[in-house]
Amino acid sequence: MDENAALPAHRQEALREEDPGTAIAMRTFFTPPFADLPVDLYAKIEDGAATRHRTAVTVHPHSTLSTSTYFGRFPASYWQRWTAVTRVIIRATVSGAGIVRVMASDAKGAGRTLHTERVSGTTESQVQWTADIGKFADGGAIWLDLITEADPLQVADVEWLVPHPPRSRPTSAVMCTHNRPDDCLNTLRALAADPAAMRALSAVYVVDQGDDTLESRESFDAVRGMLGGLLQYRRQRNLGGAGGFTRGLHETLADEDAVVNALFMDDDILLEPDTLVRMTTFADSAVEPVVVGSQMLQLLHPYRIHVSAEHARFTTIEPGLAVDGGLDRADLTEDLQDLRVDADYNAWWCCLLPSEIVRDAGYPIPMFFQWDDVEFGYRIRGRGHATITLPGAAVWHADFDWKDEESWVRYFTLRNALIIDALHGDFNPTASAKVFLRWTAECLVSMRYAQAEVLIAAVQDFLRGPGVLRDGDAGTLRRIAAIRAPHAETARYSPSQVPGLGGSSRPLAKAGPDPARRRLVLAKRLVWHLLGKVGGSASISSGDAHWWHVGLFETAVVTDASQESVSIRRVDRDELRRVGRKALRAALRLRREGERARGAWRDGHGALTDRKNWTRLFQLDETDSSKE
Repeated sequence: MDENAALPAHRQEALREEDPGTAIAMRTFFTPPFADLPVDLYAKIEDGAATRHRTAVTVHPHSTLSTSTYFGRFPASYWQRWTAVTRVIIRATVSGAGIVRVMASDAKGAGRTLHTERVSGTTESQVQWTADIGKFADGGAIWLDLITEADPLQVADVEWLVPHPPRSRPTSAVMCTHNRPDDCLNTLRALAADPAAMRALSAVYVVDQGDDTLESRESFDAVRGMLGGLLQYRRQRNLGGAGGFTRGLHETLADEDAVVNALFMDDDILLEPDTLVRMTTFADSAVEPVVVGSQMLQLLHPYRIHVSAEHARFTTIEPGLAVDGGLDRADLTEDLQDLRVDADYNAWWCCLLPSEIVRDAGYPIPMFFQWDDVEFGYRIRGRGHATITLPGAAVWHADFDWKDEESWVRYFTLRNALIIDALHGDFNPTASAKVFLRWTAECLVSMRYAQAEVLIAAVQDFLRGPGVLRDGDAGTLRRIAAIRAPHAETARYSPSQVPGLGGSSRPLAKAGPDPARRRLVLAKRLVWHLLGKVGGSASISSGDAHWWHVGLFETAVVTDASQESVSIRRVDRDELRRVGRKALRAALRLRREGERARGAWRDGHGALTDRKNWTRLFQLDETDSSKE
């Protein structure tokens, strides 16, 4: 944490005592909670110089500082659209001399001045300004500009206040973790260090599904103490993200009449604690229950956003796509979110779910990994409930582009996408079979025979129907690992120690342009491999590891997306024939039996997502644990 993060909070407490009829919608910070994050996401010096702390800034003479930044802007358009709030009060403590301007933008980003006040004198005093939020229907935000002349100006403890929410309710944060105890404890520390974020919560559930546990760390008791009795620590077998999050949700909604929020939050994030304040106040202020999600910023590139609001394409298996008008991998120091956009769903890196919506839509589907949040989001949407991805509410999460997809992951990607398409999409077995065959053929020509087998298993399990999830998907990972294990290309090596291949025998091979006629090239590569017409060896970077490039060589040493290791891929014509025949049979089955499977998934969906099913799964877990 930044050493200036915990400046005195007595002023904030005094303000609340004076005006209990308001709630904090957001706070203006001038530095991030962690020193290695970009300060320009909080405030930017447009001219001159300023000394920044977490909750205070001193603008030096003849300088200008603006909070027209990712975390510094109040998302007025979203408040106007989804709540009955008509104005926001901005309170601050100021001293020195200068000009404070309350600024606003419209949907196109054009700026306008809402209020200007000249501050004079050196005595510290509280000031407040009121901004109407009635002219932001299609987009726009509000922020502060601080301008000095001959004297410095200090501004501290900036709060954006709205009327006390009409539907204020307790919120439980729910984190599931698996063998990331240090990351999880760091996130809990960041939460505990922020009093306002802590006040937004009634409980913090941590569901530990690993064997390297939080309670094994010496600091666990200290962190528990920091949370002041809010921590509810649970251990269970690994039921994946859905099982971990749903355990906390299940306990939060144990009282059938309780009206509460459950806030899902990943364990391995960097947390901006004000995100919890922003999300809970917004959700409680909405005119009807809505899902409120945070945005994801990229951990390795912390100034970039993943996407500003998401939708998915089921048949082509594309989750996490930016909605029309949204930002996609944008640099947030350059691109600000003025246009209001609507999300189809929000991923679970940080997502708030009101109890009314859960009781109407049901619980998450017990899928071990991937697309579980997509399925839940589209189910909620189908029940008529909105999802708002709130700008300025964000966590930093590991970049997806740096995760190794050449693993068991692809099984869940394909199987779960087929399930969701069957449940919520315009499922077409022939179209899905074509996508499956293309994916499999691309695996075969790039010597990823294990990956092709994993995809075949995904189709076969989809066709089995909802019974495949009867155990909460707990045994699937072991089964997929067993499918992959015999294949040599699944082994990982240090880039400097590749057995049997010296550096000179595997020169770096750069890829050319994408082929214009991809299907023709794919067919040609398959024929070349079957006839033994490829040769040579090469090293290929992760960014160049396209199937059409890797398939040119008999042996390829390919860098993982994680940049941590390499794999060795070799042409094996016997495997190509064997796995290729299995894939063709699976595709034919998908075409013939897809509609039957669709009906089975739709018929069984309600039982899978019922609270009783999750109660059964958690009781099974307790029974298994008692035998150990």
